[in-house]
Amino acid sequence: MRYVVEVKFHGDFLEVSGDRIIVGLKSKPIGGRANRELVRKLAKHFGVSTSQVRIISGLKSREKIVEIEL
Repeated sequence: MRYVVEVKFHGDFLEVSGDRIIVGLKSKPIGGRANRELVRKLAKHFGVSTSQVRIISGLKSREKIVEIEL
């Protein structure tokens, strides 16, 4: 499944609405830390391993397209 993910850098939350997800991250977007936290959160929420979550586009953007293999 592919989702459009919007990242916010305050708080610790995850909201799913159809094919759109809004995620609050605590990590700063330095050295890929925020992307790693995003992958871990999505994997935990969907009950899959982190290797099943891929950021397709938007590595340096607040809006990303993420693919999750269920």
